[in-house]
Amino acid sequence: MATKPVAKSERKPMKKETRNTLIAYSFIAPNFIGFCIFTLVPMVFAIALAFCSWDGVNAIEFVGIQNFVDLVSDKTFLAAFKNTIVYSLAVVPLTLVCALGLAVLLNQPIKGRNFFRTVAFFPYVASLVAVAAVWNMIFSPSMGPVNMILSALGVENLPRWAAGKETAMLTVILFSVWKNMGYYMVMYLAGLQGTNPELEEAAELDGANRWQVFWHITLPQLRPTTFLVVVTLTIASFKVYDQMYMITQGGPGNATITLVYYIYNVAFVNTPKYGYASAVAMVLFVLVLIVTIIQFRGSSNNDT
Repeated sequence: MATKPVAKSERKPMKKETRNTLIAYSFIAPNFIGFCIFTLVPMVFAIALAFCSWDGVNAIEFVGIQNFVDLVSDKTFLAAFKNTIVYSLAVVPLTLVCALGLAVLLNQPIKGRNFFRTVAFFPYVASLVAVAAVWNMIFSPSMGPVNMILSALGVENLPRWAAGKETAMLTVILFSVWKNMGYYMVMYLAGLQGTNPELEEAAELDGANRWQVFWHITLPQLRPTTFLVVVTLTIASFKVYDQMYMITQGGPGNATITLVYYIYNVAFVNTPKYGYASAVAMVLFVLVLIVTIIQFRGSSNNDT
């Protein structure tokens, strides 16, 4: 009696939607894995470590909120907290105003406009080590050209700039504004390209002068760009470290030490205190989070 051949089990073809989903996940996976390894896991570990005491050698010891209690009486931490606030309150508005002014000026049809745009943007892409060295030479208390000019103008009590306790923070603020305003100028230039020139022409026909056109027509159209610049600037100013390290090393005394610089000193200089450094980092994280939430809520209220 003849038997029918057993048919081989046929593999069902994968659905197109499932295949597309797997392809999408394959593109996302490398970035997501890198985010988990280098960002998410260290962040969770830092949060847990903020409630512990650890020097990297001995066993981790849970201390509860003792690290945060110690911060209240830590004069160096309080100085770093204050300096970070002062630095941010000065750098954010100054950089915003300078970047917007440069963008408006270099958006005009002037000769050599692209050259001046490049010159304004160059400090941002230049090596921080190089520009910091040049800046220290220019503002040198003894041989710097700035003090030489002030002396020639008859100024007697010449500022010591980065070497003076009263002027060190001002020096770093000026340096930061000069170095970063070109980057935010590019943002504003992009925003100016998206404004409606017909509204400006209509305002001019109604008799508005240039300042009125800018204040009532152009600036409101730049609100999304301004919001982006303010948020980016604020977060960057709270995380400032490299400018302080290259120009003042946090001194003289603690005149220019910031939270990130203090975290570095606590964690990697002398005897490591990783738990205490993590507690300072958590304070910085909460501070940035609060300021960012306030900015987002303020922006949403203005939009409504």
